[in-house]
Amino acid sequence: MPKHGKKYNQVKQAAPKGVVSLEEALNFIKANPVAKFDETIEIAFHLGVDARKSDQIVRGSVSLPNGTGKDVTVLVFAEGDAIETALAAGAAFAGGEEMIEKVKGGFVGFDVAVSTTSMMKEVRKLGRVLGPRGLMPNPKTGTVTDDVAAAVTASKTGKVDFRMDRNANVSVPVGKMSFDADKLKENIMAIFKVVMAERPVAAKGIYIKKSVVSSTMGVGIAINLKD
Repeated sequence: MPKHGKKYNQVKQAAPKGVVSLEEALNFIKANPVAKFDETIEIAFHLGVDARKSDQIVRGSVSLPNGTGKDVTVLVFAEGDAIETALAAGAAFAGGEEMIEKVKGGFVGFDVAVSTTSMMKEVRKLGRVLGPRGLMPNPKTGTVTDDVAAAVTASKTGKVDFRMDRNANVSVPVGKMSFDADKLKENIMAIFKVVMAERPVAAKGIYIKKSVVSSTMGVGIAINLKD
């Protein structure tokens, strides 16, 4: 278990116990920063699904109404005119075979990867590099598309992808500590609605078993999103 500092332990002792409202959790987190930098706020869900079954995998994307507060670095796998289109839209990197070779060599200096449909045959070969990092382009999240400009713009202005891990947890960044609480709440509710909409047909019983909001270095606070 990692050792936490004095500030973290003080905040943990003062944190609300049990399950509280989203407003109470956000107000406490914003009033009790643990780090000196502008921490990212995250929402995490523990889902009542069987993560071992392919028909119960939960993944998707959501456009946050107030953005993430982060400068998102986008890489686009493309050829021909689509390369210039991607760069003009704000992609940091764009290219075809040379970009594939660069990533194959271990380059992962980007937050989002987008691919044209024609490039996916080669991009799929990067599964060992992109897969574990959640960076593999996917049609469901809008990152496999021939409208690369729209995909780049969406990623840089607040679209975030999410995928359940092997323990049936989904974690999504919702903004920065410096955001107004109301803006964080709007982003969280947008995520909640999309995660709910992605409930697998095969899932039985309670779908969202627990919801927790936290900052990068702070404590997690259990919240009730149904009220």
